[in-house]
Amino acid sequence: MSSKHDILNALKSAAIAPQAMPVIKVAPRIDDLVGQFEASLNTVAGTLHREGGLAKLQAQVDEQIAQGMQIISMLDGIKGNREVTDTAHQLRDIDYAVIPGDLGVAENGAIWVNNKNLGHRVTPFICENLFLVLEAKTIVANMHQAASKLTLDSGEFGTFIAGPSKTADIEQALVVGAHGACSLNVYLV
Repeated sequence: MSSKHDILNALKSAAIAPQAMPVIKVAPRIDDLVGQFEASLNTVAGTLHREGGLAKLQAQVDEQIAQGMQIISMLDGIKGNREVTDTAHQLRDIDYAVIPGDLGVAENGAIWVNNKNLGHRVTPFICENLFLVLEAKTIVANMHQAASKLTLDSGEFGTFIAGPSKTADIEQALVVGAHGACSLNVYLV
């Protein structure tokens, strides 16, 4: 046997038995989910577009394309000017990505996206600017409700996106767009 095998067996024998997660009942106290979602999204430097839906988004995409921007769209009905690719390296010069969101969280302005809607898992992180499309009826009050609605099949990836990329780890100075998208616009449909 190899030392690797010995180490893995030792870890298996020392592992504790799985425990059931505690039941946490949190009663939502938000009357206006969309309003709270918008306020939370603004707090994390995102922008919500309540009116106009997909038509407004396509007009914005067309305007950006006319200015020479590179846009990839993962959403049926919205046409960008770049094709979905298989490698992350081919996405390095994407200015905007259009991605459907699966779920919004009113308490923090976060949007859940699943890899099934990304084309490539780096898409929301490698683009300069991000357009997310979210159905208003998918907004929930808090992370407890969101967690109860999420499922991932084996091998799937998902993440919550809350505003554009930002950091304040150097001298506590907030820098937006430090490690990913510089802007986040959410279009409600």
